[in-house]
Order: sequence, then structure tokens, then C-alpha cells
Amino acid sequence: MTALTLNAATRRLCRPLASLAGAGLLLALWNVPALADFRLCNNTGSRVGVALGYKDSEGWITEGWWNISARSCDTLLRGTLVARYYYIYAVDYDRGGEWSGQAYMCSREKEFTIRGTDNCLARGFDRTGFFEVDTNEQRSWTVQLTESADQPGDAGSPARTPLAPGRALPPGSPLVPPPAPGSPKK
Repeated sequence: MTALTLNAATRRLCRPLASLAGAGLLLALWNVPALADFRLCNNTGSRVGVALGYKDSEGWITEGWWNISARSCDTLLRGTLVARYYYIYAVDYDRGGEWSGQAYMCSREKEFTIRGTDNCLARGFDRTGFFEVDTNEQRSWTVQLTESADQPGDAGSPARTPLAPGRALPPGSPLVPPPAPGSPKK
């Protein structure tokens, strides 16, 4: 009988602890920080196709295509960012034009994931100029694409320029010009 009393007493003592542990778990789940992501917002009136280049633990990789509707955003990479520099190339499907730069990486017209940035043409890929995004080693980042006025000497195709990336910019935030594009950082 002593053993039963001891077990009952132990259970009575453990119930409040179990309730507190359950409440702690519930609170821990409630306070989970937001996921860190690399996002792109298309602030134009056109549909755009987006390709992304970055360096991971195995080297350079380019991926595409994300098709992003007019005036909407999409997550290109989920989770904490693994690199400081990311590279974007985007095409305006509806009106023509592109957002590009001087960081040359491999791409192709159909969906792709390509390892390496060397010898694109010899490997059967296109050599495409991406623009650089410096995340300043933030955990998450959002790039904003906007329209720009036609540029002189553009043969009638609307030129597109990237706006500076920003961290989760609230609507109406002022944006600054992007940094000068460069070659991929190694």
C-alpha cells in the first residue's frame, strides 16, 4: 500500500509540473521568431521572370525561373541567408526589358539549377549579366523591382533598373539607388 500511495503522491506532484512544461512549450511555440528569407517584390505592372545566383557551401549556384505576378512578392530562398552577396537577373515578360548587371553567371531559358559560373557557353548555358545585392550579412532581405523611364539609345525597349534591396521595407518607404554591380564575390 505504501508503494501505491507513493506513486499517487508522485503523480500528484508531477501533474502541475507537466502542466507548466506544456504551457512553456506552448509559449515557446508562440514566440518562434519569423523565418529569415530572401524575397523579391515585383512593383511593376508586368509579370517578371527572376533568376538568382549565390554562393553556398559547395560553390556558386544559379537558379531560375520564378514567375512573379505584377505587384506581388515571392520568397526565392527560405531560411537564414547563407551568403552576403546575391545576384539577380529579371526579365519583363509583358513589355520587354530586363534588370541586369555586370556579374556574369550561367543561366538558360528553361527552369534551371546550375553549379559554377565558369565556361557557361562551353557547358551549353547562356552567359547572363546579373546585378549584385549586398545584404550586409543580414538574416533576411527583400529586393524591390520597379519600372524606370526609357533610357536613351535603348532601341525602344524599356530599360529596367533594380532598386536597392532593403530589409522588409514597409509600404511607402523611400528607396535608394543600387550599388554599382560588380563581378561575383568569391
